[in-house]
Amino acid sequence: MSTDPVGMVRSQERPARAFNGYFMLLVLVAALAFGGWLFAADVPPDGSENAAYFAFVAKLVTTGLVILIVSIGFYMIQPNQAAALTLFGAYSGTDRTEGLRWVWPWIGKTKVSVRANNLISERIKVNDLRGNPIEMAAQVVWRVVDTAQALYDVDDYKAFVTVQIEAAVRTIGARYPYDDFAHAEVTLRGHHDQVGAELRTELIARLQQAGITVDECGFTHLAYAQEIAGAMLRRQQAEAVVAARKTLVEGAVGMVEMALEQLSAKNVVELDDERRAAMVSNLMVVLCGERDTQPVVNTGTLYQ
Repeated sequence: MSTDPVGMVRSQERPARAFNGYFMLLVLVAALAFGGWLFAADVPPDGSENAAYFAFVAKLVTTGLVILIVSIGFYMIQPNQAAALTLFGAYSGTDRTEGLRWVWPWIGKTKVSVRANNLISERIKVNDLRGNPIEMAAQVVWRVVDTAQALYDVDDYKAFVTVQIEAAVRTIGARYPYDDFAHAEVTLRGHHDQVGAELRTELIARLQQAGITVDECGFTHLAYAQEIAGAMLRRQQAEAVVAARKTLVEGAVGMVEMALEQLSAKNVVELDDERRAAMVSNLMVVLCGERDTQPVVNTGTLYQ
C-alpha cells in the first residue's frame, strides 16, 4: 500500500504465496488411494471401547477432510493471466505463474487478464482551439500492469478506461486547431504523430492510478461537425484557390519580367512606357487566364 498526495491509499501488486498445483494433485491422488484402501480393509467391529474402531473412524474423517480441502484449492492460470488472492478481504498478493495452481480454500481468487485490449471510442463532438466543433474518435491499445490497482483502486477498471479515453480526447481536441492553412501551428489534421503521442501521454497519466498502461493510440475519426462541414469546405476551397492564384501570379510576373529583359537585351523591339504597359497587361492576361487565349495577328504597323 502507498498513499498519494491527496491522501488516497494506493494498492500495489506483490507476489502471492501459492503452491504448485501438480504437486497438490499428487497429494489428492494419494489421499484418494488411502481412502480407498481404508474402505477395502476390514472395518473393525463397533464398540464403545474398541480402540481399533475409533482409530479407523479418525483415519477416515482425516482422509475425507484432506480430500475436501485439497480438491477445493485448485485453480488454473492461462498465459497472460493473473489471479489476485485475498485472505478474509485483505489483499495478499497476485499469482502470475501459468498452469495448475493451488491455495488454501479460504483464500479468495479473482482472475484478471493482462492481455492487450483494443478499444475504439465513440465519436464525440469537441470544440477545437478556435472554437470550431469537430467530431473525434480514438483507437487505444491498453493492458493491465498492476492487478491490485486495477481491482481495488477503481470500481470497474474497464468502464474507467472508457471514461478516461473520452476525457483525454476532449482535452487534446481542445488544445489544437483542426487545421491551419498557414502551416504555422500544430494542428490535429496535419500532425497525427505528434498529437497521437500527446494523447498517449495524457492517457497514461490518467490511467496510472488504475494500474493500466497504454501501448498505442491514434485517431480513427477526425472531421468538422456536420453543422459547419459545408461552410468549412467552402472556406478550404477558397483558401486553396487563393493559394493557387498567388503561385500563378508570382510565376506570371517572373515570366513577363524575363520576357521584357530579353527583348531589351537583344534589341528585338523598342517599346515606350505606354506600349510596355500594354504588353505587360496582355502577357498577364494570357498567363493568368483560366481559358486558352485566341491569338490576333497584327498585319499593320506597331505605331500609328
